[in-house]
Order: sequence, then C-alpha cells, then structure tokens
Amino acid sequence: MLPEVLATRYVTPLREGGSLPGIVEADDLGTYVMKFTGAGQGPKSLVSEVVCGGLARRLGLRVPELVVIGLDPVIGLAEPDQEVQELLKASAGANLGMDYLPGSIGFDPLAYRVDPVEAGRVVWFDALVNNVDRSWRNPNLLVWHGDLWLIDHGAALIWHHNWPSATASAARGFAAADHALAPFAPDVAAADAALAPLVTAELLDEVLAEVPDAWLGPEPGLAEPAALRAAYRETLLSRVATVGARVELGTRTERRGSGAPGWLTGRPEATEGATR
Repeated sequence: MLPEVLATRYVTPLREGGSLPGIVEADDLGTYVMKFTGAGQGPKSLVSEVVCGGLARRLGLRVPELVVIGLDPVIGLAEPDQEVQELLKASAGANLGMDYLPGSIGFDPLAYRVDPVEAGRVVWFDALVNNVDRSWRNPNLLVWHGDLWLIDHGAALIWHHNWPSATASAARGFAAADHALAPFAPDVAAADAALAPLVTAELLDEVLAEVPDAWLGPEPGLAEPAALRAAYRETLLSRVATVGARVELGTRTERRGSGAPGWLTGRPEATEGATR
C-alpha cells in the first residue's frame, strides 16, 4: 500500500489543472500536490495516477512519490474561494498526494534536449497506459535538478471508463505525432525490447495493490475490488504484448506529422546550445 499521511494545512490551489489540485502540508512535514476524490473526474483519475505512477517508477521512469492523504475538510475553513471550500468538503477522507518538487520548471522542448532512448521510453509508456495527455500543447512534464519527471496521469487508462470495451480499446494503436517528445526521434523499438518483458502479471499485481479499495468500483460485472484489479491487470497485459508495434509517430514533413516545436526542423538544429 501507499504511505498514509494526514493533511495539516491547505496552502494554495493550482489552477492550471481542470481538477483544481492544491498544495498541502502534511504531518510527515512533507509538501504535496493533492488531488481530490471530490473533483469532477472522480476516483478513477486517482486510480490512474496510482497505477501509472507505480508502473512508471518500476520501469525506471521518474515520477514523484505518491501517498494517500487523509483530509479533514476543517482545514479549509479559512479558504476564501468558495469553489475550493466545496471541493474540500466533498473530499473528506482519503485523497492522493504527489510529492511537490520545489524549483521544478515546466518542460520546454526548445530549451531542453531529450535523447532518443529516454524519449522512446516515455512514448512507449504513454502508449501502454493510453495516456492521451502528454501532447506538446500540455506536456505534463517537469524538469527538476536537470532530469525529466512525468506528472499528471489522471487522464490515462481511458478504457477504464467503459469496461465492456476495454479489450477492444487495448488493441488499438497509439497516435503519438503530437506527443511532447515526438520531435526527439524516440526509439520506441528499443524501449519495447527493454521494458515490455518487465511488465508481468506479478509486477502489475504489485502496482495494483497500492490502489485503495475505496477508489475501485463497483462496475457492472466487476463488483469487488479484486475483480477490478484483475481486469486492470489483464487489460494491461493484453496491451503490452503488441504496444510497441502500435505507436504511430507520424512522418516529419511540411504537411504532415506534428505541430510540436522542432518537429519540422529536427531536434539537433532546433536545440543547438540547449542545456540538459
């Protein structure tokens, strides 16, 4: 299970995200970006964060540490924003915390170079978890101490919003032309060869065990948390078997491909002098 902490102070909302996450302090003296069960996306977005975050870390990708944060809505009584107060009231109990990375900056593809191996691993991972929210318009990537960090996976695992079609969805390709790292010549084949063998039933069971039961279901035909965990496991196992061949990066031409900065000119020229 994830570590459990208790929120002691609500610091400030983060209005960049549609779910209105907030920065909070906790009784372990840590500072976290908190995502709420009472947000419009509901608990499934938190399940996505836990599954994707846990899987990414086990595959060697950088994702901030996650915790379960207990929330007493009374800590928000002094908050002047009515929307925030209502969100806190609707989120009593267990919520999700992501370790706050002080001093991190948002990823800029024209200022930060990513080598093809790392780019390929991130694109491959996003294809595996059907992450539709890492485009050049909204990278959901941070640079911290010179390294690339992955954040915000609440929109991934899109098939868990419609379990009857999950198997069919897992067999579909992954359109990556607009991926934030598409211009960096991601080596998806190398990533598939290195990472796909690591995604086993045992690894997925370990990851899924970190999801609190209260966030799982029930769903039609999947009434118990154990049944839902099995459904997640089997869908991801089905996808990992062929995902490497299903990534569609597009072609670098003047008329087709990505609108991402640097796509048409190519990364070596576009990032001349960029720092790593």
